[in-house]
Amino acid sequence: MSVNTTRISAGQALDALRTGHAAQVAGQMTVSWMLHGRPGIGKTEIVQQLAQETGSRLFDLRLTTIEPQDLRGLPFYDHDTRRTVWYRPEDLPDDPAHPAILFLDELTAAAPTLQPTIYGLLQERRIGRHSLPDSTFIVAAGNAVEDGAVAYEMGTALSDRLVHLNVGATASDWLTRYAVPRGVHPAVTAFIRTRPDLLETTEDALRQGNMIACTPRSWARVSTILNAVGDKDLRDVLIAGTLGEAVAAEFVLIAEEVASTVQATELIEAAPAERAELYPSSLHGLTALVYALITLADATTIDSVIDAMVEVGGLAKLRKDAGFERLPLGELSTYGIELLIEKALKDGLQEAFRNSRSYAAYTSDRQAMGLA
Repeated sequence: MSVNTTRISAGQALDALRTGHAAQVAGQMTVSWMLHGRPGIGKTEIVQQLAQETGSRLFDLRLTTIEPQDLRGLPFYDHDTRRTVWYRPEDLPDDPAHPAILFLDELTAAAPTLQPTIYGLLQERRIGRHSLPDSTFIVAAGNAVEDGAVAYEMGTALSDRLVHLNVGATASDWLTRYAVPRGVHPAVTAFIRTRPDLLETTEDALRQGNMIACTPRSWARVSTILNAVGDKDLRDVLIAGTLGEAVAAEFVLIAEEVASTVQATELIEAAPAERAELYPSSLHGLTALVYALITLADATTIDSVIDAMVEVGGLAKLRKDAGFERLPLGELSTYGIELLIEKALKDGLQEAFRNSRSYAAYTSDRQAMGLA
């Protein structure tokens, strides 16, 4: 059974949940939400970020690991009232004074015997006599049968209790929303910007009968491997075991190029007259440099990072190399400056742009060309 709604990016899904959460807090709307999407595209991270932004306590229930009685609680016999009474489970929110997010992960992989127990949580917001506080926001997530994951078809009795969000992986969204803020290794970000089709390859892997596919989660793992494993041969084996042999072979070439040509720290620390020769001469290298500069930008380096980012756009004249004239340097410089401005606004570093002569010259040139 297909998820017959518009596919959106992870960033758009987070925006939808933000809006829904705000509407619930304002007393305008109380519904339960369902995130559909292939494994590894970031569904869990969306909910974790929402909890962090809203100051909510996150109750993360992996429904494949629990039984119906785990949600209902433990029964005991009250001799005075001659009734069975249920102790409430600690895995469910019960404090009305503290906002909470109840995350029902792997809903579509939950055993069919558990799903009726979930119905009450999603619609009536209760199990037995235990009602969830009004401050509880409910989000579920799961994969589809066609994603190659363990999953059951969702029946109409369950699906009718949810607002469904069909989440897909897009390179631009992942780079700006996840990779840049998390400081993902510049070799990974550079590769995905030039090969966005390889961010998520689950469908191709299933069609070809391959076990390993690329996902946003696996690329984040590759970043960790690059930072943690020094031995090249072992690193290459681990990357192949994360991405699959074909993609890994292509990626490793780019990673080696980035490692040999990108000198972001040295470039920031160099005197202006010495910077020109430190820029990589390839598009992959320059793209990786842009992401590395953004990662290194802080209160002590922001001025030099702005200067270097602006210089990227003028490398053809600065280096007097015909090879640079064939590269989209202006586009790359503008992209990097936009990302840098976003980071500066988030970290309170925007004053550096007001005082930067390089940025003033950059904006003046764009105005003269009718681009700003």
